[in-house]
Amino acid sequence: MKKISILLVLLLTIATAFAKPPKNQYVRIKTSYGNVIIRLYNQTPLHRDNFIKLAKQGFYNGTLFHRVIQNFMIQGGDPDSRDTTKNKPGAELGNGDLKYTVPAEFRDSLFHKRGVLAAARDDNPAKASSACQFYIVEGKRWTAGKLDTLEMTRLKGRKIPGWQRDIYTTVGGVPHLDQNYTVYGEVVSGIDMVDLIAAVKKDERDRPLTDIPMTVVVLSKKECKQLDKLLWPEAK
Repeated sequence: MKKISILLVLLLTIATAFAKPPKNQYVRIKTSYGNVIIRLYNQTPLHRDNFIKLAKQGFYNGTLFHRVIQNFMIQGGDPDSRDTTKNKPGAELGNGDLKYTVPAEFRDSLFHKRGVLAAARDDNPAKASSACQFYIVEGKRWTAGKLDTLEMTRLKGRKIPGWQRDIYTTVGGVPHLDQNYTVYGEVVSGIDMVDLIAAVKKDERDRPLTDIPMTVVVLSKKECKQLDKLLWPEAK
């Protein structure tokens, strides 16, 4: 009887270990220019869960990257961009949304380095995010002098922490967006896709001349665990 009890405890322990959810949730954005895999930040649960919900519903499938600016970002997720009555060549996109916003989730540790996923928004005073539109930062590398100038001008005296300055000068990004738009994920694979899309020919509204539709897939628990193990091997 004692041996059976021990065996049951061992089996339950093993089952519990395998049942543990992954530490992070990842999504894949597919385009004709390649794919990116993005880790959604646990520090921004409202944005993370909203993006997962929409992706599982298939909301993003067929929407376009409708606004691209080289050395800055690529933007997508406008529901109007897959509406054939509104997405004709040359038509302005970027005004479509859902009937709610997501409260801002600014975190000092999350900033606009190259490759981050962030939420677009309108000019609402609470800086609440669009329910669906997002952008991925391509960015550029900054010199220390240009960061100094940025602090005195557009940042109105706000100092960029030293460790962030190191990343802006080596990896790149768009520091003037920090604390203004919620950052809620980052590319962990496939950043070349962002560079390729950012460089396409576009019209005067920064819309690509050739449509770039996307498909967004939420990765399975197994895939997320594999990525956790690959990216964070020291984590237990």
